[in-house]
Amino acid sequence: MALPAEFAELEPWSEWIIETEADRYQKRLASTMEEMQAFYDAAFPLLDKANKYLEQFPLADGLPDAERNLLLMMMSLVLVSFPVEVWQQPRVPDSGSTYLDMIVEPKF
Repeated sequence: MALPAEFAELEPWSEWIIETEADRYQKRLASTMEEMQAFYDAAFPLLDKANKYLEQFPLADGLPDAERNLLLMMMSLVLVSFPVEVWQQPRVPDSGSTYLDMIVEPKF
């Protein structure tokens, strides 16, 4: 799964290029804090650069594959940010078996 050349340093974390929110959430729950921390430490410093880079591609036109992969990876980064920054665990604290189902995924 290729990323834009400007983000090639993130290739070792290509397992975080995940198509759906449900699959990203399952990856989060199946990951250790060490795995999420390593991904976060690599990707978070590039989040602003990735946002600025992706703004040049209109979503309505569809994204080229590499840019789409970058967007999916950044969506995974957002999903692991709370466990890394706040909770120090993959699950939401004190949430029991609560879950949310996304009915419609964004199109891009």
